[in-house]
Amino acid sequence: MKSVVSRFRELDQTQTLLAGGKGANLGELSKIAGLAVPDGFCVSTDAYKTLIGTHPLVGELLERLAALPSGDRHALRQICSQLRAVIEGVEIPEDLADEVARHLSRLGDERAYAVRSSATSEDSPTASFAGQYETHLNLKGKTAILSGIKSCWASLFSERAVSYRIQSGFDHRDVHLAVVVQPMVFPQAAGTLFTADPVTSHRKVTTLEAGFGLGEALVSGRVNADRYKVRDGRVISKALGSKTLAVRAAKNGGTEVHAIAPDMPGRQVLTDEQVLRLARLGRTIEAHFGQPQDIEWCLADDTFHILQSRPITTLFPIPEASDDAPHVYVSVGHQQMMTDPLKPLGLSFFLLTAARPMATAGGRLFVDVYPELASPLKRHSIVEGLGKSDPLIKDALLTLVNRGDLFSETPQVESPTDAGNGKPNGTPNTMPTGRPTLSIDDPAIVSELITRSQVALAELKDAVRDKSGLALLDVIFDDLRKLRAQIANPQSLGVIMTAMSAAFWINEKMNEWLGETNAADALSLSVPGNVTSEMGLALLDVADAIRPYPEVVACLRDARDERFLDELATREGGPQAREAIEAFLETYGMRCTGEIDLTRTRWSEKPTTLIPMILGNLSNVAPHASRSKFARGQQVASRKANDLLARVRELPDGENKAQETKRKIDLIRNLSGYREYPKYAIVNHYFVYKQALMREAQRLVEAKVIQQKEDIFYLNLDELREVIRTREVDEALIRQRKADFARFEKLSPPRVLTSEGEVVTGAYRRDHLPAEALAGLPVSSGVIEGRARVILDLEGAELEEGDILVTVFTDPSWTPLFVGIKGLVTEVGGLMTHGAVIAREYGLPAVIGVENATRLIADGQRIRVNGSAGYVELL
Repeated sequence: MKSVVSRFRELDQTQTLLAGGKGANLGELSKIAGLAVPDGFCVSTDAYKTLIGTHPLVGELLERLAALPSGDRHALRQICSQLRAVIEGVEIPEDLADEVARHLSRLGDERAYAVRSSATSEDSPTASFAGQYETHLNLKGKTAILSGIKSCWASLFSERAVSYRIQSGFDHRDVHLAVVVQPMVFPQAAGTLFTADPVTSHRKVTTLEAGFGLGEALVSGRVNADRYKVRDGRVISKALGSKTLAVRAAKNGGTEVHAIAPDMPGRQVLTDEQVLRLARLGRTIEAHFGQPQDIEWCLADDTFHILQSRPITTLFPIPEASDDAPHVYVSVGHQQMMTDPLKPLGLSFFLLTAARPMATAGGRLFVDVYPELASPLKRHSIVEGLGKSDPLIKDALLTLVNRGDLFSETPQVESPTDAGNGKPNGTPNTMPTGRPTLSIDDPAIVSELITRSQVALAELKDAVRDKSGLALLDVIFDDLRKLRAQIANPQSLGVIMTAMSAAFWINEKMNEWLGETNAADALSLSVPGNVTSEMGLALLDVADAIRPYPEVVACLRDARDERFLDELATREGGPQAREAIEAFLETYGMRCTGEIDLTRTRWSEKPTTLIPMILGNLSNVAPHASRSKFARGQQVASRKANDLLARVRELPDGENKAQETKRKIDLIRNLSGYREYPKYAIVNHYFVYKQALMREAQRLVEAKVIQQKEDIFYLNLDELREVIRTREVDEALIRQRKADFARFEKLSPPRVLTSEGEVVTGAYRRDHLPAEALAGLPVSSGVIEGRARVILDLEGAELEEGDILVTVFTDPSWTPLFVGIKGLVTEVGGLMTHGAVIAREYGLPAVIGVENATRLIADGQRIRVNGSAGYVELL
């Protein structure tokens, strides 16, 4: 018979499928020199699999559990209860019982043991199932230990463990459970050690928690543990917990709670010397596993025993650097309104498009602003420039700057007079790094820039039409070079910056001269030439084309796949509806959510994405609303301009002030619509690239080089070139990249991250907010009340007239929703990002940068959005 019980020293971290995460890690820990790891053995997953195979009812219940509809809590509870009852009632096979007995005899029949679950999904780099499965302490005798093993098996089907697997995407049938058995250590203290700070993610800060007795008191939350932090070989902070009790081994097995002596709560559980010694052990373990670790330990007779070590799964990766110098990384995704991860091919394209060097981590893009922060001449400009876009990034950077520990000298942020004119001269995206040198007053420059862009796009389409293989990649690389130059064109950047500066000037001067805040918001209504807001209005026209035909509307409501366009031909009005939809797709079909990632599915590739928005327009918006909506915005802007000019003329030196005000208003009206065009141009080029590359990918599939076309999304451009050249692919690399991407999707990117892994958070420094209001950035003035619709997925968006949209971020693909809502709240964004620009143009009160808005605001809850002062109230 094949043995199903192994000693720890026979296991290592490659044997997770046999020993589970805990068992494999204990085997690995036992090989590290200098560590005291209690000896023991592991009952492998083969024993559990045999149980499943020989009890048909278990297999049947597992199938029912796997097929269970999401959210059916009652059925889940019933099936889990049945599974646990069946497993706890089985008879342990005699051969397994004999093997366990032999190992107990080797270690000592009279000793007490800990029996702990070890699942194959546990303690992995992508998920931590800590605390989900059973642990039994201080068991004595073969009978109690065999019973503990069955209890561990059964705990695989506790409701919380099953729910966690569902949330983490694990198939219950693919998760198996081993059981580890170790002699008990009876410690005077126990606790946990994190080799990276679990709150800030700082990789050089070790955090320890310690309590008296067994560690169960800490895990169960019965005591407030001592907490120590260590950095660079010294204790940098300590907080003593209110330790009033301890969990200790009971005389007849199990554990019991004891009150501790009155003088104990005020004492340190560990001396400083012990804290430092334990921290060094933690670094040894981290170095062995190659990543930060969450470690369980106990202290007995001045020896630290290591009971477990697992990877910390919640840390955001650090961008790789070519040196050991300090770096301060700012998220590009928070600037681009795309905080989801990008696939490797998408990252590769964006890196080649961006005007500034970028780093990547966790599938996201970052810019290192350390050189600017370290420079007294540039520091103020970078902080203020970023602050215009995102105050939370600004506050995080100020925290770092004024703390000073990343700099050779503690720098202080200069006042505006110390840094020139105090205007932003640098941002970590594709913005220019200085004030525009061009004098741009002629509105014709916008048309000229757009014409040049359209010519370049036509040339690209012509160039790729008959290209394949390496010749195709040569065309793409050449066009990327041209596209990058087009985006960085000083004239293009000058138009954008001039319009932004004009809006800032109007807001500042109208507030100073007239006491009017956010005056530029009304002036930005219905500006001409904004390709993104025009897209939202164009989809209203599509609804108007469909509105007269009930059969077409019914067809759209029933549509389940992309064949609906063909089905329209059989309905009255279908040809007209199809023509309207295809005309829209011809102009805007390259757009989609997260469009800066070339690999994302475009509207032209999945037109069903548009259906909820079209149906929403039919239900919530009156006929011919696109023209009337745009005209109303123009009228409001015109009245506001006339009102401001009339009031300015009444001021001292009024004619000169009015003349300059009129010039700034004209710049806003004539130039600010161009703000959205460069991104539209990029996305157009990306879609041409993608279509050509997908044709090439199909050839690779037909040649059996790759398994499916989408495999190329997990290669960068240089790797794809090699695959095309050699007709060979590293399938293991693609599998790993897919697993990495799945892990990255579960991570939230920080706004600011240091090269030491520290996530630096910012706060809104604002007084006089209403009690319990959610603070954010005011980007479009006005106050509105209504029903909050919390929407995380554009495809499932169902809005009614007057709803307030609450979401993580919006990009141009969300614009069609804006025509039917009353207000906007997002977690991500700045003054000049998509949601803010379109909200102002449509006249929607908006507050963005509201942290955790989608969790703190309930779907359907009535809220008040104050887009003038920058907060949201829950009513």
